[in-house]
Amino acid sequence: MASVAVVQMRSSEDKQENLKKSIGYIAEASAKKAGLVCFPEFQMAFSPKTQSPAELSKIAETVQGGFVSTLRSAARKNRIGVVATIYEKSKTTSRVFDTAVVISPAGAITSVYRKLHLYDALGFKESKKLVAGKKIEKPAKTSAGKIGVMICYDLRFPELSRLLTVSGADILVAPSAWVAGPMKEEHWQTMLKARAIENGSYVVAPDQVGNIYSGRSMVVDPFGAVLLDMGQGEGMEVVELDMNKVKEVRQSLPLLKNRRTDIYRLSVR
Repeated sequence: MASVAVVQMRSSEDKQENLKKSIGYIAEASAKKAGLVCFPEFQMAFSPKTQSPAELSKIAETVQGGFVSTLRSAARKNRIGVVATIYEKSKTTSRVFDTAVVISPAGAITSVYRKLHLYDALGFKESKKLVAGKKIEKPAKTSAGKIGVMICYDLRFPELSRLLTVSGADILVAPSAWVAGPMKEEHWQTMLKARAIENGSYVVAPDQVGNIYSGRSMVVDPFGAVLLDMGQGEGMEVVELDMNKVKEVRQSLPLLKNRRTDIYRLSVR
């Protein structure tokens, strides 16, 4: 069994306030014997519509900056893995990367993923402030298992979760800040279940709550059963993942094996 903590938080515009809150959640997750704690997208700060790209860039840091360094220290102190998110400075533009960082219990950075698909849809234009990543990261080894990381809008593109799965992921972790709106919660639930079922993988999806976001952080098992739905409350929950379930589901419902790779295949350039 693998114990995974899911954080549903309401990030404020104050980076230091959010960092302090995050350190508290890491300690709480460790006290509850979780091996991995997963934070939502925009953990570093809420960026209101009125905030300019230049103003957001001032908040952003590098992966070696103080925000991640503090989280690394907390991970090491509490002997727990962390999936965190930051606004990462770009060397070539004033826009910033939407970045997820995987930290080991020893405090080492084991993976850095920059969101590929920017939310330029349904009245939003993330590309005004954010710049898209250019690389799919290989699944990272954690105490919970091999995790493939996506971020929010990436969930709407099933190719990414499939590529992560065939690369070895048993758990798909999707830090999110899912914007509320008509049918949005229905889309959220449906896609989380679909990504789990089609890949025979656990899906762990910590979400922002409050501000403009819908909450409903979820964990879905490889057969599509919802193990956690956090509703609208801010806080943290720990879920036990039976990793034998991944093997059992993939044997009884062999979707990965039954793919016609003689006719079609996915590849990464």
